Amino acid sequence: MAYTKKAQTFARPSNQRRALMRSLARSLVLEERISTTEAKAKALRPFVERLVTYAKKGTLASRRLAKSTLGDDEAVKKLFESIGPRYADRAGGYTRIVKRTARGANDARKLAYIAFV
Repeated sequence: MAYTKKAQTFARPSNQRRALMRSLARSLVLEERISTTEAKAKALRPFVERLVTYAKKGTLASRRLAKSTLGDDEAVKKLFESIGPRYADRAGGYTRIVKRTARGANDARKLAYIAFV
């Protein structure tokens, strides 16, 4: 029986999709607001919100999980020291997606900002 796929593939193999999400998440954590396509922003949202939930817990195990997911010490440090405590009393919904205008006639991809609330 054919089931629908859960995630978008972005016309990439799985290792490249994983690297794309890691890179976007690292940029979002370090910059706190990035511009990307709407589809990538929607795919990035649950990825980043899981990391913020790890940062809210603040345990060694959650730090190691975040490190294995992000792969960057600087981003993990910022996530656990500034972003996690900021959302300590919030039950979810740490990111916001704001839609932008399309690029133009030749490239009609929808653009969006994704930022922390």
